[in-house]
Amino acid sequence: MGNIEKILQRILQGNADQNVRFSEVCIVLQRLGFHQRTKGSYHIFYKENVEEIINLQPLGNKAKPYQVKPVRNSILKYKLTGEI
Repeated sequence: MGNIEKILQRILQGNADQNVRFSEVCIVLQRLGFHQRTKGSYHIFYKENVEEIINLQPLGNKAKPYQVKPVRNSILKYKLTGEI
């Protein structure tokens, strides 16, 4: 299992949202085919055929825990885990 797959598994488990690095979440979303744009400190991710737009903002070098949950929900809802 590669590094990206380990990060994805950690996000999907949901028991350590406060310990996920912001850069790791961004890399996983990009590998899943999301496009990224930045507006100020917000990083906005969107993907064709995915209704939700994911907004992330770093808290130091970590992702904000409450912003990791929508990432997990979108990955599970659209069954994107096989795209890595």
